[in-house]
Amino acid sequence: MADARSELSWLLDDLANRVAGVRHAILLSADGLTMGGSQGLTREDTEHLAAIAAGSHSLAMGAGRHFGMGGVRQTIIELEGGFLFVTAAGQGARLAVLAAGDSELGLITYEMALLVRRVGEHLTALPRGAAPAPVWNGMTP
Repeated sequence: MADARSELSWLLDDLANRVAGVRHAILLSADGLTMGGSQGLTREDTEHLAAIAAGSHSLAMGAGRHFGMGGVRQTIIELEGGFLFVTAAGQGARLAVLAAGDSELGLITYEMALLVRRVGEHLTALPRGAAPAPVWNGMTP
């Protein structure tokens, strides 16, 4: 399991370093527990981003259900200085990305989809009581 978490952290770092405009990428459970994060975020910031991502994606899911619009493919929040993307990443898992305001949105969503497809089997979140220790830049706290 530690090897899978290290690989996921490496892939998140790769996404953040390789794709223009991507500042940070994290993996989280549907209920907001952090599963991994790219370098450059403190543990506190990673946990804060995970809570925001889980909450916003959950609200979008509720809107889809209530108004009969189906499931959520992706949540995109436009901020003054950038974008927050959240997408499903396996059973009970989410991938969240913070990107600069001048980013190519299509490229980022494409790269996120590739990452989710590439490592989907590793992105299944366990129920809250059974979750493994979170990974911070490849290391458990």
